[in-house]
Amino acid sequence: MGLRLFQRERRSLFGEILDWMLTPLLLLWPISLTLTWLVAQNIAGKPFDRALEYNVQALSKLLVVKDNKVHFNLTAPAREILRADDTDLVYYQVVGTQGEHLGGEHDLPLPPDEKKPTNGEVRLREDVIQGEAVRVAYTWIKMDMKGATPATRPVLVQVAETLEKRKTLATEIVKGTMVPQFVTLPLAVLLVWLALVRGIKPLAQLEKRIRARKPDDMSPLDDTTVPEEVAPLVSSINDLLSRLKVSLTTQKRFLADAAHQLKTPLAGLRMQADLAQRETDADELKKSLKHIGRASIRATHTVNQLLSMARAETTGRSLAKQRVDLVDIVSEVMADTVPRALEKKIDLGYDGPPGGKPATALEGNPTLLKELVRNLLDNAVNYTPEKGQVTLRLLTDRFSGVLLLLVEDSGPGILESERELVFQPFYRTLGTNVDGSGLGLAIVLEIAQQHGATISIEDARLPGHPETPGARVAVRFTGTAPSHA
Repeated sequence: MGLRLFQRERRSLFGEILDWMLTPLLLLWPISLTLTWLVAQNIAGKPFDRALEYNVQALSKLLVVKDNKVHFNLTAPAREILRADDTDLVYYQVVGTQGEHLGGEHDLPLPPDEKKPTNGEVRLREDVIQGEAVRVAYTWIKMDMKGATPATRPVLVQVAETLEKRKTLATEIVKGTMVPQFVTLPLAVLLVWLALVRGIKPLAQLEKRIRARKPDDMSPLDDTTVPEEVAPLVSSINDLLSRLKVSLTTQKRFLADAAHQLKTPLAGLRMQADLAQRETDADELKKSLKHIGRASIRATHTVNQLLSMARAETTGRSLAKQRVDLVDIVSEVMADTVPRALEKKIDLGYDGPPGGKPATALEGNPTLLKELVRNLLDNAVNYTPEKGQVTLRLLTDRFSGVLLLLVEDSGPGILESERELVFQPFYRTLGTNVDGSGLGLAIVLEIAQQHGATISIEDARLPGHPETPGARVAVRFTGTAPSHA
């Protein structure tokens, strides 16, 4: 139970996509509300600003010069019309050329000290009167007066209005804009949810198709009915199924071949054991025991070859490679082969460069490469008669990058018509009395292919052995030569 507390919850693809789609939508909604409020205030203020400008221009027309003085003539009815507003308070002010008050409120703030605008230009500003925020429209009017100097101030006309109508209109605009969003937002969430359900439906269908398959069905999945984004996943699954099919086929073939190949020596062992139990003659008993020993050796060799074949076939893409010197591998295998060669009085020789040179190094798996060389030498020694010759040659080409391994023998050779068949598992040439499993060259081919090498067979025709054609097996490792600056 303690470990489960630290396990991560399985993430839902549906929930994650839904979160990434809805979270920005929900975050943008209050931002949209704020921007709408700001825009609404700007829109709502424009018609009221125009009304203020009109009032300022209307009041400016009431200025007259009489007796070289500026007079402001605003009748009572006109004053009532100016202030006739049920919602906002309207203030006005007229200041003469000498700073004298000509009409309106005395406490209306003056415009900020700045360069005076041109004659009749109306400007707008925000201000405060009697503790309330107001919008003020103002203008400066130059009057034609006798004795006026450049220092004579123009007449200031201001009209101010509180902001209640503006706020009310802005609120109505926001309501008219945002209320529909309260309806469309849940609808958008619902549509997104339905779209996601429909979008991931092919994944659910694919899961059902995979779950409904039989355990032994390794056929590829149909990728024509899946979306483009899921096609790489289906392609990867098909590639995995293909590799599993090859692996299972290899295992089945190995089991069948192992059962078939072990059946004969085991049956011989059982028969020889039965005969040995019935024998009373000591000489005959020794013969039976000798046959049992040979049969057990043959069975052991077959098992070892089958295991080597299985190791070579199942290593596949997981082949662990390292930089190895082929001379070291050849030397170790030849040292193991010398006792058998001496037993048959075979001249076992080596022709090649010494170890430690870059030209004889390659990227490979040392265990499998030893198995390759061992099988080539075992075949050559097995099929070479007594007092024959077996030579292993190692040639390098520093320009083409080819490392060539040759195993030559003075045996009966291999017919040209059988030189491709001998690489098939359990195939053995006719007319030979050599014990074997028929797996040696099949193992060699499998290991060579995993190292990017090619194999060919031809007659050897070794000097001193004209009576037999012999065989020369050539393994070419390409791209193994070191690069030269």
